[in-house]
Amino acid sequence: MRTTTIVSLAAVAALGLAACGSETSTTEATPAATSSSAAATGSSSSPAPTGTSAAPDAATTPGAYLTKAEYESQMAAREGTKVVYFFHADWCPSCRATDAAVAADGVPDGLTVVKVDYDTETDLRKEYGVTQQHTFVQVDPDGGELAKWTGSVSGADIEAKTV
Repeated sequence: MRTTTIVSLAAVAALGLAACGSETSTTEATPAATSSSAAATGSSSSPAPTGTSAAPDAATTPGAYLTKAEYESQMAAREGTKVVYFFHADWCPSCRATDAAVAADGVPDGLTVVKVDYDTETDLRKEYGVTQQHTFVQVDPDGGELAKWTGSVSGADIEAKTV
């Protein structure tokens, strides 16, 4: 009886972890964003007006780990950085591990990681074809997908997968 219980618990744990993403990379290059993608993310691709400085140098812009709402209010300050959406679920053990690692270790300069709620941001999930939590999507300034993967744990891991 005890062996059956242990085997059953192990099977349930394995299924739960499998649902939270894997270490498999699915980095894909995709075409440039359409105007609908830009509208969905609220970004603008218009050049800076004459007489203003250009976007800050991404390499010297401190890394950031922001909620989607924080990112939307700071988009101008984050311009020029690599932006990666992290589709996160509070109930996912892999997501919680990444959340803790990024909060503890920080994000490399020139990288903006945007924490997107997997359960509530269904339109954004559909837009990028995200079918499981713990998925990362790098986007260009217009919101077009540049790369998609799962399995990153730290800010350095996320940066290593960007294009």
